[in-house]
Amino acid sequence: MNAKDLYDGVTDLRDDLIEEAKAVPEKPKRRKKALWFGVVAAMLVLAVLGGTFFRPGGGATPSEAQTSDEGQTSNEVQTSNEMQTSNEVQTSNEVQMSGEVQMSGENLPTYALAVAKYPQMAPYPKDDDAKAYNAWRESVNAQRRDLGDVSALQTFFRNSTATFLSDADGQNKVYSPLNVYMALSMLAQLTGGESREQILALLGSDGIDDLRKQANDVWNANYRDDGALTSILASSVWMNQEIDYNQETMDVLARDFYASSYRGEMGSDAYNEALQEWLDQQTGGLLTEQARQVEMDRDTVLALATTVYFKAKWTDEFSEKETSRQTFHGPQGDAETDFLHQSDEQYYYWGDKFSAVCQDFTEGGEMWFLLPDEGVTPEDLLADEEAMKFLFARDEWENKADLLVNKAIPKFDVSSQFDLQDGLERLGVTDVFDRTKADFSAMTADVEAYLKTANHASRVTIDEEGCTAAAFTVMIVASDSVPPEEKVDFVLDRPFLFCITGDSGLPLFVGVVNTP
Repeated sequence: MNAKDLYDGVTDLRDDLIEEAKAVPEKPKRRKKALWFGVVAAMLVLAVLGGTFFRPGGGATPSEAQTSDEGQTSNEVQTSNEMQTSNEVQTSNEVQMSGEVQMSGENLPTYALAVAKYPQMAPYPKDDDAKAYNAWRESVNAQRRDLGDVSALQTFFRNSTATFLSDADGQNKVYSPLNVYMALSMLAQLTGGESREQILALLGSDGIDDLRKQANDVWNANYRDDGALTSILASSVWMNQEIDYNQETMDVLARDFYASSYRGEMGSDAYNEALQEWLDQQTGGLLTEQARQVEMDRDTVLALATTVYFKAKWTDEFSEKETSRQTFHGPQGDAETDFLHQSDEQYYYWGDKFSAVCQDFTEGGEMWFLLPDEGVTPEDLLADEEAMKFLFARDEWENKADLLVNKAIPKFDVSSQFDLQDGLERLGVTDVFDRTKADFSAMTADVEAYLKTANHASRVTIDEEGCTAAAFTVMIVASDSVPPEEKVDFVLDRPFLFCITGDSGLPLFVGVVNTP
């Protein structure tokens, strides 16, 4: 499909379907070999994962973008002039339109307008086929992007991670910086004025065009789906069937953010179940319970959702024979759990308050583990400038040594779900939550809207073979004055009665109008 076909597909929809020194500096008090591990390790995963997404089992894959006319409802919205758009679009960002949606789930096909089509990659060769290997390598290289200066990204990741994880209060808590970055980038496209400026300031972007390009580059730089590494992002917009949206904004979300679009009756069980199904599919079933808690009310103007799914095997898998029970000394007390064990010659890193090692994934990526010094908590590291610099900008780190590292890492499965509002407001994004200040003029002119909820859920699991992780962010934009569910035309084009009542409610005048 060429670029023109893409835009013909998106913009020709009727309005009712719109949509790394071996010199070792002396460090006092070396760490014990057994690694303490807790909340920070969980947070590290998503910090280094990049972006992620799930290919729906049995459903529409990223390469099977399709549409359905079933998104139309009985309460049709009046049509308006078609929006003409530019043909200068990367073909890897295509949204394919056709007559049938092949998706699993009872409700999704009913509301689908357009399902994003993702880049195609050559599969990782399963044998010593040099030609296939070269094709795969070329595919991987073609997908990579030069992100240039990433200091602004690193600042956002560092600040938001510290903000959202600092109140774990002894509990597991997981956060996906990149997932929230993508959600906020999409939100910025829907807003205007100071609402947009606050988001741009948080994300470190000079303007909306710069953010749009960077977000697209970030998306592509983190996309991998080649049989060796699964790292895919997904996004979608869920529209209210009673509202007309800015077509140009919807085009931007489809083109630059790979956003699929759905349209239906807000507050209905079926439409909520469709969103829940979509979240469940895109996160590989890891967040089913959390997805079921996401609902759109009748006052929802639009919901935007971003997901990440990551699955990779360790380069050097842990031997199940070496897995054994050990004691984990947590804030809630000691507990016996399974520990993975492995001895490798590798770099060992340290700072004033921590030590760290990493475990490589096959064909891309790595998982970092930070062990706080005795008497230091994970929350202390989140507030420590050196530790956060190591976490997000550790290039040319001096405190490292090539050693035989005897690793003992607990197997874990951690998850959390929380509201982003308080953290975002502390980070300077406030207006979008204020009914009197929120500016969503770039989204629609039909209603005054504000950001009602910003829900984030994440889960990370590791075992002998590797790591699986997923996250979603759902932002619900609402209004206090959403149009009624049902529409009816009331046209006084024939004789009619009228009645005028006074303050008492009694009729003052009653009349018949036969000829106005």
